[in-house]
Amino acid sequence: MQPEVSGDRNSAVAKTFYYGWVVLGVSFLTTLVGAGIRSSPAVFIHPFESEFGWSRGEISFALSINLLLFGVAAPISGWLLDRYGPRRVMMICLSLLVAGVAGTTFMHAYWQLVLLWGVLVGLAAGGVGSVLSATVANRWFVARRGLALGILNSAGSTGQLIFIPLLMFFVSHIGWRTGSWTLVAAVFALLPVIFLFMRDDPADVGLKPYGAKEGAAAKAAAAETVPLGRALKSSTFWLLAGSFFVCGGTANGLIGTHLIPHSIDHGISEVTAATTVGIMGGLNFVGTILSGWMIDRVAPRKWLSLVFALRAVSLFFLPFVTDYSGYFIFAVVYGLDWFATVPPVVALTADTFGKRAVASVYGWIFLAHQLGASLMATGGGLIHDWLNSYQMAFFAGGALALIASGLAWQIRPRRYEATAAVVADVPSA
Repeated sequence: MQPEVSGDRNSAVAKTFYYGWVVLGVSFLTTLVGAGIRSSPAVFIHPFESEFGWSRGEISFALSINLLLFGVAAPISGWLLDRYGPRRVMMICLSLLVAGVAGTTFMHAYWQLVLLWGVLVGLAAGGVGSVLSATVANRWFVARRGLALGILNSAGSTGQLIFIPLLMFFVSHIGWRTGSWTLVAAVFALLPVIFLFMRDDPADVGLKPYGAKEGAAAKAAAAETVPLGRALKSSTFWLLAGSFFVCGGTANGLIGTHLIPHSIDHGISEVTAATTVGIMGGLNFVGTILSGWMIDRVAPRKWLSLVFALRAVSLFFLPFVTDYSGYFIFAVVYGLDWFATVPPVVALTADTFGKRAVASVYGWIFLAHQLGASLMATGGGLIHDWLNSYQMAFFAGGALALIASGLAWQIRPRRYEATAAVVADVPSA
């Protein structure tokens, strides 16, 4: 009879407070810190130019490697998350971030920038990025999954909201090395929190996913998995990957890397430019949670298409901005959709390929996102060096966002793909 009593107690605790919200909070903080570190090189572009004499194109190339490997890490981390669980992956990746960021304070040659900020930080940050959020949300939540995705994926913008203005303050008043050590301190503060409170799966604390019915979790584990090879034959996979390629290019690659230097080029102070990015991050927190809330109520593909259309409008507007009031308007419009693409993409991936395939399949879709980011980061820097302006880069980004809106509208997720995959794998009697 004891197991029944234990089960009743767990059930009673779950009704009053579900431990998945603690896991959500720890994952949110981890992604926040990882995103803050990954995006911080945008603040260091001008100091690196001044101290080391590297060109905008050279620095952008190093940052493009960071963005690319951030994406390459996604399918790798997806496999690791499935095999070893989020807790171990989070601890290891944050430890590598400490090594990478601390090492940059001693660098004196360009290859060291590429190795540390480009390779090490890119790979480590990828392990605590969007794939982690997708894995945690789909493992712990059935009901409120969209809200959980919205909260977790708003962590990226929240990290930028907190870290970029703070780092710019240190860069302007003390120096970029002090800013780097601030990032290291943030990671050290987070490591014991993960060790003490993070759990890999609801079963680890005697629970089932939030909102799951009795027996539903076991059925999902057995039936809702599509092998990667089958996923690659699906039109939904390639439409998601194509639209997410544009998302990465227009977000992390173009705006995330070049908006602050572009603002400074137009006479806006460094701290004000960083504050503008902070405003974008704050509004994106609202926009991403709204996006998660909306996909629980409307077709995710339609919402994704609308988000890309809004992004196109903001990018077409940016080349005509010459003062801070215009930058503020851009920050409001663009900020609302910065990470708002992630919840519908994750939801479409899970609904089409199964919750147990999210980490691996979405990892490859996210790789496309970061490939686009890498190319646009490098392209934006080269266009600036060539034309001494970012205008053509922003116009190109707007056109690509319109194309992505059309790709998203064409997505037709087919729920039977997961069932078909299982049937094909069952031996005939």
